[in-house]
Amino acid sequence: MEIRAVDYHTAGEPFRIVTGGVDSPVGATILDKRRDALERLDHVRRLLVHEPRGHADMYGCFVVEPNDDGADLGVVFFHNAGYSTACGHGTIALVTWALDEGVLAREEGENHVVVDVPSGRIDAWAQVAGGCVRSVRFRNVPSFVWAEGVELAEHTVDVAFGGAFYASVEERVEPVELPRLVELGRELKREVEAWQDVVHPLEPELRDVYGVIFWQEEGENPLTQRNVTVFADGEVDRSPCGSGTSARLALLDRSGRLPRGAELRHRSIVDTEFRARVVGDVDVAGLPAVITEVEGSAYRTGEHTFTLDPDDPLTDGFLLR
Repeated sequence: MEIRAVDYHTAGEPFRIVTGGVDSPVGATILDKRRDALERLDHVRRLLVHEPRGHADMYGCFVVEPNDDGADLGVVFFHNAGYSTACGHGTIALVTWALDEGVLAREEGENHVVVDVPSGRIDAWAQVAGGCVRSVRFRNVPSFVWAEGVELAEHTVDVAFGGAFYASVEERVEPVELPRLVELGRELKREVEAWQDVVHPLEPELRDVYGVIFWQEEGENPLTQRNVTVFADGEVDRSPCGSGTSARLALLDRSGRLPRGAELRHRSIVDTEFRARVVGDVDVAGLPAVITEVEGSAYRTGEHTFTLDPDDPLTDGFLLR
């Protein structure tokens, strides 16, 4: 087995793109391909995410055919616990990679790229200057508030959808707090899911609480918040979390904290930043929703050929956390 991959980071969060050595997931839709990846290719996910080739906080994707010729790329995202429905930092990295590698034609200025992800179809615009992708802005699937002021055992949380469902709670966001926040994130996810089934009104596969966003205020002009998202099986997002940013925008728009069209500076636990805003309204099965745009930058960090020695007793690896 020899699996080829290219690694990027977006605002500090890793993203491993499988480029060869394994069949791509198949199916009529991205959700079908996501199911196929789970059934046929999960050993590849484990090999690339688990130690010793990865770590508990690794993230990656299979590049797949889009749903139809209306999109340029399709993608199935994976992490330490399986396959996500959305990934903003991964979308930014994937578009950057596709233009860097010549998978898609690149020109100076703005480049429009359409990506099919499990939660829907996403428009992205990459800014190219001097032959390099400087940033990517993506317009997410509709984001909406699911519930506000949910009283749990010891915390009050809000739940919103930004391609996946996130619970938000105000907390001190500092690296020293991470061990506590990881365990609290796991606990709050369990509590919210015990309180109520969380399911997208149009697509039952988009369900459950994917992550818990811990946030704190940092400034008013422009509105600046710092956050860390604990998702999947205690995985920690080093970036400000792209789909989580859309969920936060839905809440901030609903509360009036972020005037329509104004920018949110969303900072991560490692002080990187996404810039984001609400750009429109839409209806999702009778629920008021918003259209959001999130912008960030991705950088290539390496290229790999991963192998599995047939005599290796660790096979596809392990996770300590």
